[in-house]
Amino acid sequence: MRPFEVVSPFKPAGDQWEAITALAEGVKTGEQFQVLQGVTGSGKTFTMAKIIEAVQMPTLIISHNKTLSAQLFREFRSFFPHNAVEYFVSYYDYYQPEAYVASRDLYIEKDASINEEIERMRLSAARNMMEREDVIIVATVSCIYGMVTPEVYRKMTATFSKGEVVDVDSLMRRFVELQYERNDAVFERGRFRRRGDTLEIYPAYMEEAYRVDLDWDKVESIRRFNPISGEVLEEIDRALIYPAKQFVMPADMVHNALGAIREELAQRYEFFMSAGKIPEAERLKTRVEYDIEMLSEMGYCPGIENYSALLAGRSPGEAPDTLVDYLPERHLTFIDESHVTLPQIGAMYAGDRSRKQSLVDYGFRLPCALDNRPLRYDEFEKRLDKTIFVSATPGKTETEQSSRVVQQLIRPTGLLDPEIEVRPSHGQMEDIYGEVQKRIKAGERSLILTLTKKMAEDLTDYLSGLGLKVRYIHSEIETIERVEILTQLRSGEFDILVGINLLREGIDLPEVSFIAILDADKIGFLRSLTSLVQIIGRAARNAAGKVIMYADRVSDAMRDAIAETERRRAVQIEYNKKHGITPTTIKKAIANILERHATEEKDAAAASIEIIKKSYNVLVPDQRKKLIAALEREMLEHAKKLEFEQAAAIRDEIEKIKELGKL
Repeated sequence: MRPFEVVSPFKPAGDQWEAITALAEGVKTGEQFQVLQGVTGSGKTFTMAKIIEAVQMPTLIISHNKTLSAQLFREFRSFFPHNAVEYFVSYYDYYQPEAYVASRDLYIEKDASINEEIERMRLSAARNMMEREDVIIVATVSCIYGMVTPEVYRKMTATFSKGEVVDVDSLMRRFVELQYERNDAVFERGRFRRRGDTLEIYPAYMEEAYRVDLDWDKVESIRRFNPISGEVLEEIDRALIYPAKQFVMPADMVHNALGAIREELAQRYEFFMSAGKIPEAERLKTRVEYDIEMLSEMGYCPGIENYSALLAGRSPGEAPDTLVDYLPERHLTFIDESHVTLPQIGAMYAGDRSRKQSLVDYGFRLPCALDNRPLRYDEFEKRLDKTIFVSATPGKTETEQSSRVVQQLIRPTGLLDPEIEVRPSHGQMEDIYGEVQKRIKAGERSLILTLTKKMAEDLTDYLSGLGLKVRYIHSEIETIERVEILTQLRSGEFDILVGINLLREGIDLPEVSFIAILDADKIGFLRSLTSLVQIIGRAARNAAGKVIMYADRVSDAMRDAIAETERRRAVQIEYNKKHGITPTTIKKAIANILERHATEEKDAAAASIEIIKKSYNVLVPDQRKKLIAALEREMLEHAKKLEFEQAAAIRDEIEKIKELGKL
């Protein structure tokens, strides 16, 4: 195994070394769960990298969204240039799962757009986990969804060596079994072609292809080449080809499972017929028999993953194999932003089960489809070896089950947590005007957080009318435009940004020195302790950072957030005095951060609202009450994940429905 080695001009600073030493020691001595509680800007990612270097264990890093995962992937790839750093997230740019809305007799067919580059990276991750031990996988919670077993994946390969005598036709049939497509005209990833005595294959997980020169049935040479330019990169002695798809099964396993699929179909068909549900029985029979025919002839069918339990020989209810199972028994897991990621992991099973249960109940899928699912939280936890939860605001789950909580409060720059003031809401607009003018004169930026989109827009109009350069941002702003707005804020094209949720944009704003929190005393997810602490952290990148909460009283969440911030400031001030450090604002280049991200946030609130509303008639009082209850559950799920814009949009929709009931 190549050792994990951090390559960086930086050395541990502040209390990073203490955190690295303590947590690495905990891993080595067998402590299963630990917490790294690090303030914003304290270099938690660098600490994580140094822990990996210290313990020398294959590592899985789980984050709660693709944007943050992409950032972590880039950072870890720069820290570990000599090791295999891989990226494993959902490969869908757009995904509409298969669903059935019984109240409207509405079947929604699965619709998806696959990002081929992300699919390549997922396959590359699986391949490297088969071949290497020095692997770091950066993933989203999609890593807890079912995959083919590691044992099967390891067997599903094709290999050939220089000087070996091969049956070329058998080798090409093997490529087809691995889901590669033959195309002699267009050579793309996941395809192969034969031209006379030359066989070329473009592995689905690589950016290069293989060219095999044959002398009749003997392999004369194997060369790795650039499929675009044709340039030969190197000559090798042996090539090992892994599958072109994430879910593949050997032909014998597929054929062995056909009997079990037919048996389950017969049982389910009889169940529907005896219950007088003839349409459901015929629908299921037609769909499954078509899939059986495809599986017997092609070894594959659309939606093959719905038969994964029978194909793998799993018992009903048995947990599927996931990416975690590809890791060796001895491994390290970091749960990044654990206060968001853990609730997300915990909620995935129930949501998936509810949707699929409806498909099973109405004859769209066999009951075995229920076992094509994400792990339950207890199943996920059992698969973990050594785990470190990473968060500025860890929740109860993390702290209660962890043997130690290591705090990282010192920033390498010496920056302090911002000062906090509470001011009355009466006259807040005039007060805010005065505060932002101070920052404009100093060449600094300001953030103002409101509770609703309308308030954000109205406040933007008001401040614009006073001659200030101001923009707003909320869920109706496209993802790409949001990034453009944030870049313009940093570059000084405008001075004030107004929004509801400015926590999840995934970039740092060191130019921001002032944050105003309106209605800070309101009870709800937008002004919870976790939310307030995260918001306050936004001003911790600037030496002049200050947060003003506008409120008519001091709520419990405000009191706790202020107390925690003051505690951290005291530790940071003492450290700076002891070491003669003067806080300095972070200087960070304003690069082009417009990168292609998945559209998981795009119109997410609107989509979830529409899907839920299809199940209810808003004009019927009882149905209206059930709709409001369903929307409230959805709102709280978004709130738990700190997706406040989406939660606020659903909250606004609930208010509209309640108003409709008063008419």
